[in-house]
Amino acid sequence: MAVRLMQHLVVPTFVLDAERRVTIWNHACERLTGIPAAEMLGTGDHWRGFYDESRHCLADLIALDQYDKLAELYAAHTSPGEFGFGLRAENWCVMPVKGERRYLAVDAGPIYDDQGKLIAVVQTLRDMTDQKLAEMALQNLATRDSLTGLANRRSLDDKLELEWKCGQRTGASLAFILGDVDHFKCYNDHYGHPKGDECLRAVAGAIGAAVFRPADMTARYGGEEFAIVMPNTDLAGAQAVAERVCRIVRDLAIPHVDSATAPHVTISLGVSALVPTPGNSLDTLIATADAALYRAKDSGRNCAVAAEST
Repeated sequence: MAVRLMQHLVVPTFVLDAERRVTIWNHACERLTGIPAAEMLGTGDHWRGFYDESRHCLADLIALDQYDKLAELYAAHTSPGEFGFGLRAENWCVMPVKGERRYLAVDAGPIYDDQGKLIAVVQTLRDMTDQKLAEMALQNLATRDSLTGLANRRSLDDKLELEWKCGQRTGASLAFILGDVDHFKCYNDHYGHPKGDECLRAVAGAIGAAVFRPADMTARYGGEEFAIVMPNTDLAGAQAVAERVCRIVRDLAIPHVDSATAPHVTISLGVSALVPTPGNSLDTLIATADAALYRAKDSGRNCAVAAEST
């Protein structure tokens, strides 16, 4: 009776015996994975419903008592004992038979006989894809500039605070680059705001293409201003990146007939780098980059200038 009830549960469910062979693969699990029970029963191939290469599922970790692999296999999970004898976890699954990625919330729990011997592990699954995508979209709205797709000012400020604190612990230099599209008001006045938006998106793409490391951040600072945060980077390293940004923006060759600098869109950049110490501050890092930016403008624009003293 219990087996028949489990077969007809609306929640996708499968059961492994103590040897991790599938004993139940209910109808809802068939619908979720696209794999009929006949292919699964008696096998240890349950991973095929969710992944394109062999790996442990949550039920396997319980059966094998391998809780140390939770963080390696799951994006989010409970700790042993936090949820009774069972575990909860979440992660993206490739669903190879269905051919679609799904974000699944997983619950798994052991079943013991009267002598305390493991006889089975039950795993249930909930498709949380829509909720996860909505959460990611909201997070993206909160952290990204809607026009350019770069990080927004709030994310930039958070990143600067975080990296400054990391630098205080490690003694590593933190670099900050501030850039301003040259004569952008003239561009907007001549070509109109829609073209101005296109220009900013193109410049943002060029800045993103010039910054390679995952730890670095590119952001829209405000209006036609952009910023780059580069942890573990000295002044010379940041200057090289700023010069690359300048060159890539110039190579876009976006026409700008009203520019007093060049017949195409250009950018000026100021570069600063500091080792976070009691004698320095984050405000100083930003202010010295801003001062260097003004020197770039005074030097004819379309260039990157390093801070005079850091």
